[in-house]
Amino acid sequence: MKKYIFLAAFALLMYGYVHERGISLPSFSSWTQSDDGILQRAYNNRQSNLQVQGEGVVLKILSDDLEGARHQRFILRLSSGQTLLVAHNIDLAPRISSLRRGDKVEFSGEYEWNAKGGVIHWTHHDSTGRHIGGWLKHDGQTYQ
Repeated sequence: MKKYIFLAAFALLMYGYVHERGISLPSFSSWTQSDDGILQRAYNNRQSNLQVQGEGVVLKILSDDLEGARHQRFILRLSSGQTLLVAHNIDLAPRISSLRRGDKVEFSGEYEWNAKGGVIHWTHHDSTGRHIGGWLKHDGQTYQ
């Protein structure tokens, strides 16, 4: 019994250490899926709540969504031709201030279906640890 208590305490301390320092642990393939084909299938099947990674080219920069939590918004075109709205929470993560039309952006976040191709959100860390943290990468910098 003492071993289990020790192991639980050790695990809790390690979690606190990792969380406090913002250390990113590697994601597992069952958590995150990467590839345009997965996003295309998710769109065709009207799937949502799917953790994905990918990349696209900025097609259009939209005005910020200022209702509730503030979000930087832009549309990416994937190599498959599918478009995605990226809703990046700028209350929790830094804005990509240098973003321009034609720029390449890599992403990790949660896919939500909509009729226009889908939305990627949760492109930021989760300080509570209840959701897989996401990110955006632009010009060699990671925004999370």
